[in-house]
Amino acid sequence: MASFFEQVWYLVAKIPCGKVATYGQIAYLLGNPRAARTVGWALHGIPDDLDIPWHRVINSKGRISMDCGEHDPDLQRLLLEGEGVEFVNDRIDLVRYQWRPVDENLNLSPLDEKEPQDAV
Repeated sequence: MASFFEQVWYLVAKIPCGKVATYGQIAYLLGNPRAARTVGWALHGIPDDLDIPWHRVINSKGRISMDCGEHDPDLQRLLLEGEGVEFVNDRIDLVRYQWRPVDENLNLSPLDEKEPQDAV
């Protein structure tokens, strides 16, 4: 079984370019709706060898939430703008840009396991 952090990384890796998700949304999709802050910790702890689009996760108000002191919040904005996400008054319109994975298969298997094969 993958750790909660690994599940966060796997799910965030599925957010398409030009879309965003909220910390709470990721927590909810993982079955732990009160773990939004833990999602933030997981993103802060992404190993260097994983290519996870951490910049696509924002707060529930459509704003960038970076207060760790290690990272420049302007970087996240630049990355999102580079993907076509627009900011109005430092906010992202969640109606327009929020990822809605309703029709997607979110197979939340761990990062280090292969995708399950169809049973014969």
